[in-house]
Amino acid sequence: MEHHYTDTHKISFHGNGAKLFRIYILNILLTILTLGLYYPWAKAALIKYLYQETEFKDSRFAFHGTGKEMFIGFIKALGILVVVYGLVLAAALSINKVVIIAGSLVFYILLFFLIPIAIHGSLRYRTSRSSWRGIHFGYRGDRNELVRLLFTGGLLTICTFGIYFFWLIIKLRKYIFQNLRFGNLRFSFEGEGSAYLMLHLKGYFLTIITLGIYVFWYVRDLFNYYIDNIRLYQDHRVLKFRSTATAGGYFKLIIVNFLIIILTLGLGTPWAVVRAFEFITGNVIIEGALDADAIRQTEENYTDATGEDLADIIDIGLV
Repeated sequence: MEHHYTDTHKISFHGNGAKLFRIYILNILLTILTLGLYYPWAKAALIKYLYQETEFKDSRFAFHGTGKEMFIGFIKALGILVVVYGLVLAAALSINKVVIIAGSLVFYILLFFLIPIAIHGSLRYRTSRSSWRGIHFGYRGDRNELVRLLFTGGLLTICTFGIYFFWLIIKLRKYIFQNLRFGNLRFSFEGEGSAYLMLHLKGYFLTIITLGIYVFWYVRDLFNYYIDNIRLYQDHRVLKFRSTATAGGYFKLIIVNFLIIILTLGLGTPWAVVRAFEFITGNVIIEGALDADAIRQTEENYTDATGEDLADIIDIGLV
């Protein structure tokens, strides 16, 4: 079979603010009426819509997670946090200062270990339930290895008064990307901690010096750094991700979205979300020869959403 390759590939988003608004309103009403119990179904509906409106090479992405899976995960995650917070509450009610201090210490230790567990579980679930042309994504990371990475990195960050944090973030991104799969395709992240630190130092000081004006260049540089260092491998071929985002584009996105949300008292949020997704997908280019017909399914199915919900509850975004 003869395959035709193109050197440049783009992702596009076709979402509609009015349709997303209907989903938002329904989700809010049902979540309120069920005293929050509908939240997992609301989240699943939102993710499904965003996926199905995202297109690559004339095919849409799909999210196969369900509200039921997320609800079961939500109950498990909530149970874990209830136990953790219960320990703290029991210690706080004690009149013994040693018990209070010990209880607080145990709480922070448990919370620290919950973070990598949540990240690991969330990545396994979200990738397994995401597909394109019937081929599923996957995450092959080891939970214990991720715990060790974050534990060691956390200690080094404390010992270096926060300086190592920038290397930790890059090591975390490298670990996650090297364990990501899309069928038989694999990823990597090529960023370095020193470059990441310098980017933040430059952005931080120039933002202060310019009284905040440089912030649009700052977020542009961060976005470009994250995207430009992603690689995708198919057999011996390497595909590079490249960002075309500009400071002017970020200025328009941030200011207009801010006005939309403020002037509509939040009701315009769906339109702001659509504009954000259009901006992100519209400024990501994948360069290199990709044989879409040669992508094969290799990843196992994973339906436990506990990590996904735990990450959501303690407000951890996917890296």
